[in-house]
Amino acid sequence: MTFTIVGRCARTGVTGICMATSSPAVGNRCAFVSRDGAVGMQAVAEPRLGILGLRLLEGGYSPRMVIDQIVASDDWPGKRQIGIVDIDGRSAAFTGDANAEWAGHLNGPNYVAMGNLLRGQEVVAAIVEVFLESENEELEERLVRAIEAGRDAGGQEEGQTSASLLTFGKETFSRCDLRSDISLEPVADLRRMYDWYKPLIPYFLERANNPLLPGFKAHFASLGMERTYGQPVPVTRGPKAGR
Repeated sequence: MTFTIVGRCARTGVTGICMATSSPAVGNRCAFVSRDGAVGMQAVAEPRLGILGLRLLEGGYSPRMVIDQIVASDDWPGKRQIGIVDIDGRSAAFTGDANAEWAGHLNGPNYVAMGNLLRGQEVVAAIVEVFLESENEELEERLVRAIEAGRDAGGQEEGQTSASLLTFGKETFSRCDLRSDISLEPVADLRRMYDWYKPLIPYFLERANNPLLPGFKAHFASLGMERTYGQPVPVTRGPKAGR
């Protein structure tokens, strides 16, 4: 019930995953990324297998070897769909034979596009086309554009409820981790959140090593950018004691 792009930027080495689905909170159980690569696990997701996939990548396994190990150790491989891209840009994918139609994948150097219960194969084809033609953009932008293209090509016939974006660079923590967990238009929400947050990606990476940087609101102001922030909750005071 999900369509996904797993990708790597050949220019920067950043890896990541963007996905959308009809169920809630897809990023919680289907996206696994580290500085060694990215593993997308969907259809009937088993998060422990996604975690295993990352550990195998970190141990030097190729994406194809990782999938072979996962499939061999799983009691329900027909229910899984897996896409992997490693830090060197190698990719591999697997679509189990019990996935709901339309289900399938396309992969090549630096990418896997995959989906199940889709309107048709044109969804993954659109994802690949947009991902490849936007190679001069930052990876986060490419991933979001690719999922927008999948949605616009038909996405899931029953619609989307959640979407997520997760990327890693050379650090042990994520560059970007954004989610729309329950929404009528989660891909549009993800675009709005990413556009708002985008200037802070390099800022927060630098501030981790330099706490003397001005706060993020001052950073936006220095860029001439306006943002709307949360409002304080008014405090309702009850009657004084003794009255």
